[in-house]
Amino acid sequence: MSGLLGFEHVGMTCGDLDRTIAFYCGLLGLTLALRKQNERGEMAFLDTGSGMLEIACPAAEIARSRDVPPHEAGMRHLTFAFESIDAIFAKLEAAGVELIEPPRPAYFIEMVKRVAFVRDPDGTIVELVERADSRG
Repeated sequence: MSGLLGFEHVGMTCGDLDRTIAFYCGLLGLTLALRKQNERGEMAFLDTGSGMLEIACPAAEIARSRDVPPHEAGMRHLTFAFESIDAIFAKLEAAGVELIEPPRPAYFIEMVKRVAFVRDPDGTIVELVERADSRG
């Protein structure tokens, strides 16, 4: 049988694995599931509770993430749902995280009520959302 079981993970690259784990686990609440050396550097899997981030940290220096222009294919942002984006946004602001946009009403209210945007330590855009009541 070939039925879909669910979302597994998305792969990312970072420049400093300790800093990335501190952001995603320490600030956002993900759980470190695995951290392991390999021939190219180090890897970690961070569990969101409904899928994982696979983080590669190569032994070589990497460039900061760049935003994907609207006319180019690619991942534009990662999104995490929270009970209160006001609370998580304030926590991130106090921690000195790079802020993009404070909490505001969402455009697609069928899916999410409110959104906010920040950047992770490597410049990847992270969207914070409160889900629409119909989604639970």
